[in-house]
Amino acid sequence: MTMSSRYYRPLPQSEIDIEKRTPKAPQRRSIFTWKHLFVLLAMAFVFRSTYLALKHASSPSARRLGTPCSGSHRNKSSVVSLPSHYTLPSGDKIPSVALGVWQAKPDEVGQAVKAALQTGYRHIDDAWAYGNEAEVGQALKESGVPREQVWLTSKLAGQFHAPEDVEEALDDSLTKLGVDYLDLYLIHWPIAIKKGTDEIDEVLTANPYPTWQKLEEMVDKGKVRNIGVSNFNIPRLRNLTANPLKHKPAVNQVELSYWNPQAELLEWSKDNGLLLEAYSPLGSGTLVKDTLNLPVVKEIARALSITPAQVIISWHVQRGTVVLPKSVTPSRIEENYQTYKLPDGLFDKLEKAAASHPPQRVVNPSKRYNLPYDIFDDDGGVIVPDL
Repeated sequence: MTMSSRYYRPLPQSEIDIEKRTPKAPQRRSIFTWKHLFVLLAMAFVFRSTYLALKHASSPSARRLGTPCSGSHRNKSSVVSLPSHYTLPSGDKIPSVALGVWQAKPDEVGQAVKAALQTGYRHIDDAWAYGNEAEVGQALKESGVPREQVWLTSKLAGQFHAPEDVEEALDDSLTKLGVDYLDLYLIHWPIAIKKGTDEIDEVLTANPYPTWQKLEEMVDKGKVRNIGVSNFNIPRLRNLTANPLKHKPAVNQVELSYWNPQAELLEWSKDNGLLLEAYSPLGSGTLVKDTLNLPVVKEIARALSITPAQVIISWHVQRGTVVLPKSVTPSRIEENYQTYKLPDGLFDKLEKAAASHPPQRVVNPSKRYNLPYDIFDDDGGVIVPDL
């Protein structure tokens, strides 16, 4: 997305042509007329307008973030805000917009976290598999923001699904992040891997309940405040929640975007009290550019005088999901944090457009693991209870 720093230009200024009088015979005193006064006031107005325009053009507030489509400037004080938090079954309030740090490069993620916290983010989404927990933890410490003010999420990697490995994996994440508890801990993927191998643990993949019971123990020990899953489809969710759970899943983090809106999963989750989190909310890879150039997105951006990225991120929150945009660029981090309620007509128009094409998923490790099924579209052998 092209970042531009010039969105407001000074209004064109007309030149004031002051006629020079033909020299006359010397007079003993000059007579100040109304014409003189008008000329002086006009000159003062031009000089003042020029000064203010130059001052505005050089100020940080004049450089709007992102690339908003052309349109009338919006009075943001009149905009209806979207939820800043959602309440989980535990009573904890999770911020609706988070900084995602997946794929953030070393020596970049720390600065991104600091920029996000300075902007106002209070939700950082990490994972053991991302390999950057230590840098995220150091940035959190250096930011000066108290730990209790930041919602911190991490995830259990597939090779640690065996119950005897769960707490050790959690402790490793806590140590790297430099904290003594997590606000949210997720089973990263429904695929369990036998530790030290690339072999699928078919038993724990088909039945994650033993892994879940160990996560419940971590809640009871105070090492984790909320637990959930990631990349679970409806059959797998039904399989897990059919067990006698002490702590129900609070969150399911999945790929959600214009290209993969997953309306059925969203509806099922709302009906069952499960909050969805949207990773890759703008698409992923080349789809980001495609998303921001969609005619419907640009139309809404133009109508509201916000950026296309802000349209999509706002749409996710308005759908009732937590949204996890990721960036290491400070200006985009700030841009992504601003959400606005879309008018019902425009929201419905975007929702309809997202449902009008075949779903296109970007992240799918089924082939990488040589699975004989698709972990998103099939039940993968799990026992799904009857309705």
